[in-house]
Amino acid sequence: MNKSYSNNMVIPYVEQHTAIEMIGADRPGLFSEISAAFVDLHCNIVEAHAWSHNARLACVAYISDQSTLSPIDDPCRLASIEDHLTTVLRATTNPNEGGGTNHPDVKTSEFLGGEETMTTVERRLHQLMLSVRDFEDPSMEMGRKRMVTIDICEEKGYSIVGIECKDRPRLMFDTVCTLTDMEYVVFHASISSHAGYAFQEYFIRHIDGYALDTAGEKERVIKCLEAAIERRGVRLELCADNRVGLLSDITRVLRENGLAVVRADVETHGQKSVNAFYVRDISGNDVDIEYFSKSVKREMGSIVTLHVKNESTSSSRRMKTTSSTQTSHLSFGRKLRSGIERLSHGFMP
Repeated sequence: MNKSYSNNMVIPYVEQHTAIEMIGADRPGLFSEISAAFVDLHCNIVEAHAWSHNARLACVAYISDQSTLSPIDDPCRLASIEDHLTTVLRATTNPNEGGGTNHPDVKTSEFLGGEETMTTVERRLHQLMLSVRDFEDPSMEMGRKRMVTIDICEEKGYSIVGIECKDRPRLMFDTVCTLTDMEYVVFHASISSHAGYAFQEYFIRHIDGYALDTAGEKERVIKCLEAAIERRGVRLELCADNRVGLLSDITRVLRENGLAVVRADVETHGQKSVNAFYVRDISGNDVDIEYFSKSVKREMGSIVTLHVKNESTSSSRRMKTTSSTQTSHLSFGRKLRSGIERLSHGFMP
């Protein structure tokens, strides 16, 4: 199996554990099944990061041998692990679907885990989600409000990307990564936040020097940015003494409580395992945190501590209370745009 990647990233070899990348179609409970598969394969999950959006999944997991806690470097065993995980992912794939965008893929990688390289991991997850085209959502409501708009500044040859959405941590990181991965260069930007809402303007050109000049190209940029913005949910942070099968047990409890994992960050620190999950209710209802907390205590006892942080409040309610603020901001944004263009006239390439 080819281990090379088209982006030619160079990452130092990891001696502490083996990295596995997975992409494919998502389904309720898939992350739990992947966790259980690693247990069946006698692999210990040292660290794992997974994103799910629009029925697509991307995951980067760092594993070691269950008995020796050493990295797994035997080619035959790695091939067996890849085949087993591909089988788990393939159970979701509809053979009648065209395009092959949901075709599962499992590869060993050489990513370095840990907090100091979290930015590298998240950047890679953005690239993996883009590769499975998670921005394509055939069930998207036609009448929903767009979070992204694109205008043209013909005088300077820029495309102006406007983003207006609920603010959250690392929002700018997600949008800039997406623009960069799509090979657009940001020349100027205007960023602000008010009353829980973020307002961003990016003055961009394609890497070849041209602005976005076709409707199809503009629509693709809009969809990709909206996909990057939407990858969030209710954050559940669980801390427990590390043991074999812990992650599998936690994800099972999530699945049995009707919660789908849209993002997961799993790390071990010595004898402690810290598991952060972003979840949503699979039926579309609000997550019943109180009921879930009781289920965790009932299933796993006092060995697990649970912290909850809701990062997704009602955007429609916020829109009603901040409409006048947004109008005044957009007016200011247009003035700022003109000012930036005047100031940057002498720096134009």
